[in-house]
Amino acid sequence: MRAVIGFTLATAVVLSGAACSSGDDPPGKQPQGATAGASASPSPPPEHPFTGRPTAARRPVLAVKIENTSAGKPQMGLRSADIVYVEQVEGGLTRLMAIFSSKLPAQVGPVRSARISDLHILPQFGKPALAYSGVQTKMIPFVQQASLFDVSDSSAPNAYSRVPGRVAPYNLFGAPRKLLARAPQASKAADVGFVFSDQPPAGGVPQKAVNVRYPAARFSFTWSGAQKRWLVTQDGAKDMAAEGGQQGAPTIVIQWVKTDRSQFHDFHQSYTPLVHSVGKGTGVVLRDGQAYRVKWSRPSEKEGTTYTTADGKPMPFARGQVWVVLASKKPVSP
Repeated sequence: MRAVIGFTLATAVVLSGAACSSGDDPPGKQPQGATAGASASPSPPPEHPFTGRPTAARRPVLAVKIENTSAGKPQMGLRSADIVYVEQVEGGLTRLMAIFSSKLPAQVGPVRSARISDLHILPQFGKPALAYSGVQTKMIPFVQQASLFDVSDSSAPNAYSRVPGRVAPYNLFGAPRKLLARAPQASKAADVGFVFSDQPPAGGVPQKAVNVRYPAARFSFTWSGAQKRWLVTQDGAKDMAAEGGQQGAPTIVIQWVKTDRSQFHDFHQSYTPLVHSVGKGTGVVLRDGQAYRVKWSRPSEKEGTTYTTADGKPMPFARGQVWVVLASKKPVSP
């Protein structure tokens, strides 16, 4: 993160304007060009709380755990996600948790196992559906008590299939519509603290690429002016999608978090990291080819995360998919 350390944020400038009449028209006479019985313009549709894009309805929330090593790539369905969380797992590697609501792909995967950090991130979405493939035996009671609907491969086997040409366990894919059909009471999308604007604030520092390191994984986010997205490169290779094109998003949030050793281990006896997504901290938001220093705050697990600039104003994201990269300034060795 040396690429963005040391810049200064200026005060964001918010411009507003209002139309006013001269008040010179005589009583009973309509202004020139007015039409009798004309009504005010219809209000624009509300924004989706996860993407800032217009939406006519709020749909249920589905979270999916997705493999994020070379063995599981190219990933499928990830480009349709509203939010993508990057979390550290055993061995210093990373795994993704993709949040779907506004758009559902036909398939998503490879679907992999859940982690304890997921159970601390998910309560802000109410009681969403969680798609995953297994957990450690000691963690089963935690999942059962969590605020979620279990649509794992053992709970909803008919919503999953094995994709030919891929090696197990990296060949398990889920069908989002079938998964949500098994969780009809799943919470609908609601505010999780994000703020959106077409106009980036002042105070950003131009950046072509920003790097983030985990103990055993390297990410690079490179701005594409042509695509208006930050394109993802991992471990020196472009992160391509199974549907075509490179993974990426208009907004990347690099959120510095505390990472501890949890009580869980994998079968290699590598500890499972516990990522602390509740509390306060600092970070960097990337949008429109610029980097902004921010502060983040999440008072409790049931509340969303807010991001503010140096002057204390909400940091507006660009509309579209958002990646939240949960990284530690001082990564704990595996």
